[in-house]
Amino acid sequence: MTSTVPAPLTRTADGSALQAVLLDMDGTLVDTEGFWWDVEVEVFASLGHTLDDSWRHVVVGGPMTRSAGFLIEATGADIALPELTVLLNQGFEERIGRSLPLMPGATRLLAELSAHRIPTALVSASHRRIIDRVLDSLGHRHFALTVAGDEVARTKPHPDPYLFASAGLGADPARCAVVEDTATGVAAAEAAGCQVVAVPSVAPIPPAPGRTVVGSLEDVDLTFLRSLIALR
Repeated sequence: MTSTVPAPLTRTADGSALQAVLLDMDGTLVDTEGFWWDVEVEVFASLGHTLDDSWRHVVVGGPMTRSAGFLIEATGADIALPELTVLLNQGFEERIGRSLPLMPGATRLLAELSAHRIPTALVSASHRRIIDRVLDSLGHRHFALTVAGDEVARTKPHPDPYLFASAGLGADPARCAVVEDTATGVAAAEAAGCQVVAVPSVAPIPPAPGRTVVGSLEDVDLTFLRSLIALR
């Protein structure tokens, strides 16, 4: 867990205000969910295996140990999990080195949160080496805290990453708004007790109590996030 910029909290007397915004990375702020699948397809092709496109919904949004482990088991590929993890990270780094498209609305939302000094954390299942590369494009300055998947004992769908992030910002999880794009990430944020905004990227996510589903990050701004906490 890496802290980058101190960010003071501003709260109402009864604690009802939005205290922090916690953002997922892949598929939420950067359009990279497809990159991971492309890399997985290429790596397994080099091992002599073809991935079934239906598996994409199984591996999206989860920790690499889970997704890579599933693909090894599904294909019967003769490769150890640590070796496969290295190959996948290397392939992904090569791709984001060539191009790193941001999701529509990401630049505007980050700028708005920064302008209003809203404590903001990046919470990802990706490894630290990947997060740091992506932050070079997103802007380290936008985040008071960043949490990587290889820095917590249990990553998404467990609540640990979001509990770490809220605690690191000194915020009540119930007063934190989380923006996620996958069911795995949504499950983690909800288990932590956060208010969740789902912006589905690969697979549909149904609305549920404490969860708002929108079609695009363009639909999310500070007023919207504050209203969710106020309603709660």
